[in-house]
Amino acid sequence: MTFVPLQKRLTTDIAKALKLELKEENVMALPRITKVTVNVGLNQKKFSAKDIQQFIAESVATLTGQKPSIRKSRKSISNFNIRENMVVGMAVTLRGKSMYNFLDRLIHYALPRIRDFRGLLPKLDGHGNFAIGIIDQSIFPELPAPEANKIFGLQVQITTNAGTDARGLALLKHIGVPFRKPAKKAVSSIEKSS
Repeated sequence: MTFVPLQKRLTTDIAKALKLELKEENVMALPRITKVTVNVGLNQKKFSAKDIQQFIAESVATLTGQKPSIRKSRKSISNFNIRENMVVGMAVTLRGKSMYNFLDRLIHYALPRIRDFRGLLPKLDGHGNFAIGIIDQSIFPELPAPEANKIFGLQVQITTNAGTDARGLALLKHIGVPFRKPAKKAVSSIEKSS
């Protein structure tokens, strides 16, 4: 069986399945993924050195195929040891072919590599958008195993034009996002006897 890219499946198999599930006649009315945002927050105590920030920027660029934009603080917050114009994060916004390539790699290669992975919780934000928090970047096979002080987490935000959680969840399920199956309720011995 040959591998069919996500971008091609969205216009063929997934579109047909979504039309049936959502009872839509027009293909243009189906929900679509508009963008994928990859964010990395930089803890000032852990990632304040320039060489570690450069390592994180190179790792994010390897993952996404784009150089991340640097996010600086707008004002000083003394409780968090943050000064004005300090680097506090990095972000990449993916659209088009690079977005579909990243999603393919995330769903089919990276997420199954998580230890004791039981699926993602199917909780969306109310508008059909979905966020995945990744604790360790080493689940991506294109990155080498990092040293202990260079492990960082990232957030992947999948933005859709679905409008509702039900439509967004249908789209994500057909794409292949591995959602957790609902747990079966255990029947107690008191309920069995009555």
